[in-house]
Amino acid sequence: MNHESTKLSVAFSGADNTGKTTQIGLLGRRIGPAAALAGALHDHDSRWTDIQGDMAGWWFEKSRIEEFVDVLASSYLARSAAPGGGSLRLFDRGIPMLEASVAATVAVRENLPAPAAADRARALLEPWATDLRVAENAELSLYLAYSNEIDENVTHSLAHQASVTPPYDRYQRALHERLHVMATEEGRFSHTVLIGGRSIVEVQRDIRRLLHPRYPAVPARALDGVQVIALAGLSESGKSSAGEYLRTRHGHARLKIGWLLDTAAAHAGLPDPYAVTEEVQAELIVDALDRYLTAHYYLTDVTIESLHSLESTAALRRLLGRQVTVTYLDTPMAARRARSETGADDVAVRDLVKESRGADRIAGIADRVIDNSGTRLRLERCLDALVLDRRWPARHPETQPVNVLGLPISLESYLHKLLDRTTGGADPVVDLLAVTGSAAKGRYQSGWSDLDVLVVADNARLGPLADVLAELRADLEGVKVGVSVVTLAECRTGNVSVRLQHVLAQIGAGAITPLWVRNGLRLPAPDPAAIVAATVMNGVQATFDIRRQILAGAGDLHALYKVTALSAKVQLEFRGVPVSADEDALTTLLGAHGHDTTLARTARTDHAAALKAAHIVLDLWDDTMNGVEQ
Repeated sequence: MNHESTKLSVAFSGADNTGKTTQIGLLGRRIGPAAALAGALHDHDSRWTDIQGDMAGWWFEKSRIEEFVDVLASSYLARSAAPGGGSLRLFDRGIPMLEASVAATVAVRENLPAPAAADRARALLEPWATDLRVAENAELSLYLAYSNEIDENVTHSLAHQASVTPPYDRYQRALHERLHVMATEEGRFSHTVLIGGRSIVEVQRDIRRLLHPRYPAVPARALDGVQVIALAGLSESGKSSAGEYLRTRHGHARLKIGWLLDTAAAHAGLPDPYAVTEEVQAELIVDALDRYLTAHYYLTDVTIESLHSLESTAALRRLLGRQVTVTYLDTPMAARRARSETGADDVAVRDLVKESRGADRIAGIADRVIDNSGTRLRLERCLDALVLDRRWPARHPETQPVNVLGLPISLESYLHKLLDRTTGGADPVVDLLAVTGSAAKGRYQSGWSDLDVLVVADNARLGPLADVLAELRADLEGVKVGVSVVTLAECRTGNVSVRLQHVLAQIGAGAITPLWVRNGLRLPAPDPAAIVAATVMNGVQATFDIRRQILAGAGDLHALYKVTALSAKVQLEFRGVPVSADEDALTTLLGAHGHDTTLARTARTDHAAALKAAHIVLDLWDDTMNGVEQ
């Protein structure tokens, strides 16, 4: 793309440790040759050569104030006037920073309050005022600050310094005070970008959104909505197996760090990406991710493997923040040696290389450490939880009393006793107990409906729970009770039936309210994509069950009616017409296709009507596959 007609100079201003240099580097690397970095001030005035040996002494004590201002002003102006090689020029510190730096310096050197220091700075810069005004007007100025509070900004800037002298401490406070006034009262900056506790990439995202309308070559996005699982571990620890499982089971794009580094280095013109600092390596990884995911904009989940050093991993976390989950696979040496196809000695040799880079110490900063000493099935369940902990938000469900359900007195009494025996005392038998199905929605019909109950409980509680259910069986007076028991771990890993996925989603949305929840329990709520998949599988299973009942002669009329209604609900769901009641679902689906809607009612008690409704619903399901080649 030719950008000759679009030229832009962008100045990044802000106090120390606000990330100006990193943001410029990320943006410049992403744009490529069209972007030109204006360089440091000392590149534009030869006098800096002698100054750099004792910068702090010269800045705060040794130089005459007029000399100090002359060097800074001349450097700023020379940099602004220097010919640029690209159509996008990026400046580290814009013209307003010159005035702020001079004001902060005289505040320290001459012990001046903020207003007097500002006046003094303007007077000292008066000889260059016209040229400075022209240079400032040519810049689009971005002001980076940690927050809108001066004290927070000072604390943030000083927190990243190895040591702080009293003059430097006073200088930072004076600098932040002056910048705050320039940003909030004088309008000296085009835009203010607040950093807060956000990651570097989140801030970059804001910068790009500001610049894209003015310079279209700046991408409007920066890894928007992307989540990265970064896999680490020593040789043969299972990183490849984990990456492949996350690809095939959870739809993650699987990328190798070596490929990312090589790709980014090629774009940046770097002959060897491993010769740069580990912080720059992390920036290269992010740059390559950004390019790849811009091209594959439909991807939101990625794995990268494998993290090879402690420092680059720490830098990657600073860059991506909450968008990366560093995951370390901790696997015993014996297991790793047994897995190696090149021999046990080769594992030890490769470990030495990785350990020299601190790869083993990544476990100490990882978001997740997975013990991979067990079976592959165990690893996969851990990976399921890793993914679903993010995709399925955990919520603490509200509760409701039994009498809200509007059940017959006998069933209310049964549930009261069940709750008393399973949730009372210091050691409850269950973690959660909820009524589901028609009874949860106020549609229980005596003589027809079952009582469906969901229980979340550990396997160790099955015995006591079974005893309670046996004790209370006589209280049911012939009502069929279906108790589904799942563990919290099964919920977190998604290892539940498709029906229970729907139930979990309904609890998360507040459509089903449990009768009791253990204090502090947080239950995952499946995301919409999972529910769509579960709905499809419900439809598939209902189809098989309808055929099974037809072949059996519809001997179990109740079962045939229920699965026929379930298939109707699934088909309506994909038409954007969600219906929860069995009879309503059948009425709606049959009526939409011109069939006799009275079947929805008579099929409950009449075998012929039930079979007719089942065949119609089955045919409608088969119609969804029209067009599939025979």
